This record gives sequence, C-alpha cells and structure tokens, in this order.
Amino acid sequence: QVQLVESGGGLVQAGDSLRLSCAASGRTFSAAAMGWFRQAPGKEREFVAAISWRGTTKSSTDSVKDRFTISRDNAKNTMYLQMNSLKPEDTATYYCAAATTAAWGAPRRVSEYNYWGQGTQVTVSS
Repeated sequence: QVQLVESGGGLVQAGDSLRLSCAASGRTFSAAAMGWFRQAPGKEREFVAAISWRGTTKSSTDSVKDRFTISRDNAKNTMYLQMNSLKPEDTATYYCAAATTAAWGAPRRVSEYNYWGQGTQVTVSS
C-alpha cells in the first residue's frame, strides 16, 4: 500500500506561484512513477505532469510545459509541483498519484496509476 497526501493548494491571483507537495507513506515510494492530475468541476480528470522513479524521465501536458515543474525527493518520500504564472484555467482540484507498475516511465494515463491522494484545491482568480 502507498498512502498519498497532497498539500500546498490555495487561492491565488493570476500570475502568482504555488508549490504543491505530495507526501507518500507505505511501501516503495521510490520504486513508483509519480504523477499530478487535475480535475475541474464538470470535467474529466486530466494529466498534468509525471516523473519516473529516479527522476530521469519527465512528461507534462502542453498547457503547463513552460510554467509547471515536477520534481521528487526520494529520501523524503515527497513529490512536488512548482506552478508559476498561474492562470484562471489552472483552477482545479489537483491529485497526486503513484504508478507502482510503471516505475521507469512517466505515464500520462489515469489507468496507469494505482494509488491516489485525496486532492488539494487550487483556485486562481483573474
């Protein structure tokens, strides 16, 4: 089992920055690929960014590629999402997820992840 807890969300203005954290407990965090997803009201959960277990492979969706940075610290069992130049369309609940069967890659599909956190709300006002 892997337990995931997100933190760092909040209400900010357009152009501001936030850093989300995902603290993991339980088995083998360092052996899992990790990802961030987001879901806005009335919309499907969408991929934001992912990172392989060693941090050597990363992927992100085009809409955040130049603004968001994913990273992880396996010694601290924590993953991060640095979000800069936030826009109102970034407003959503952000979820972290672990993919224990896809550790070497940076998977982009919801179905590839087998553990999920409860989410943290990010609201960006214009």
